[in-house]
Amino acid sequence: MAPYESDRTAGAEGLPDEADDVRAGRRKAARYVVPVAVVGVAAATIGLVPALADSGDPSLPKITAEQLIEKIAKSDVQQLSGTVKVSTDLGLPSLGGLESGMLSGATKGSGGSSADPQSKLMELASGTHTVRVAADGPDKAKVSVLENAAEYSIIHNGNDVWAYDSKSNEVYHSTAPAAEKGQEKAPKDVPTTPKELADEALKSVDDTTSVTVDGTAQVAGRDAYKLLIKPKQSGSTVGAITVAVDAKTGVPLKFTLVPTSGGAAVVDAGFTQVAFAKPAASTFDFTPPKGAKVTEGKDSKDSKAPESAPNRGDLGKGLDGLKTIGKGWSTIAEFDTGGQGMPSGSSSDGGNVSGFLNSLGDHVKGKFGSGTVFSTRLVNALITDDGKVYAGAVTKDALVKAANAAH
Repeated sequence: MAPYESDRTAGAEGLPDEADDVRAGRRKAARYVVPVAVVGVAAATIGLVPALADSGDPSLPKITAEQLIEKIAKSDVQQLSGTVKVSTDLGLPSLGGLESGMLSGATKGSGGSSADPQSKLMELASGTHTVRVAADGPDKAKVSVLENAAEYSIIHNGNDVWAYDSKSNEVYHSTAPAAEKGQEKAPKDVPTTPKELADEALKSVDDTTSVTVDGTAQVAGRDAYKLLIKPKQSGSTVGAITVAVDAKTGVPLKFTLVPTSGGAAVVDAGFTQVAFAKPAASTFDFTPPKGAKVTEGKDSKDSKAPESAPNRGDLGKGLDGLKTIGKGWSTIAEFDTGGQGMPSGSSSDGGNVSGFLNSLGDHVKGKFGSGTVFSTRLVNALITDDGKVYAGAVTKDALVKAANAAH
């Protein structure tokens, strides 16, 4: 069965006659995104407080799911400004202030900068945040995370990318080539708008997915259609994704992901205010404040990265044997760490530390021997005692079944 269902799109006049244009638009809608095996990880890094409820049910012309996806793909909005409310609920165990400290310091290192986007934006992976965004074409963009009496901003203006952390009074600067026509050059380390999240979800639209138009809504005072994306397969932790799409511009205004386990949304991102007008030119101006510590990034002209700065390529070491199991929403990534799995808990294997780590997971057994499953409400990972890792936006049972089949 095709992924586009018709049960909730009655009354539509069907798809455009230009089949080539439709196919081209579909490819454009999917080109931004990562494989479905990591959609959960990527999408879960940002969300919106559930209190952002739809404020109306406007009457709009009927539209099919495929037509709505094409509307998103063909949206040519280059200028906008607005406020996005952000939160996530992954269901991670509470470790006090340890999580935020680990996230912010994970990539900073000695000699690094607290303003480095690689570390700072990871703080959006938990809690509730208010984010202001502005854009004027592919070479001008600004994202500001508002905190208590502080602000963190990334400003992209031409060849310059500036990041400023007002709390520490630190600045991070790098350069990037001017964007070619049709390309986007704003930092993409972490998705910060409903559109970026929607682009990732649209990659999953295939024959394993049901896509329908689920009525209409008002978001940030704008009339919108609601696109409903649901896995057809069993075993996925993703229950459903809803994208509110601006009826006039085709810009996604709100993104909500709910898990199969129920309860509050894991990811819920949406505009509270939005305007599709040219922002003031001064929005993208930046001069380091007096006394601020300025760190030059490795991409900057005539500069070197701090010796302790992380090499993004290092993240891929040890994953040369990465394989995938299954397809669609039930895809599982499998790789061998080359290690010995989780420590046993004896003094020689880590003692209290390994015991603490084991307490966070569920112990399982199978043809693979034994292992530990570490779970969130969206992404789960099984680490076997022989060092194999199975991970994905799937249930614990699906991971155990995959590990058994692989042995």
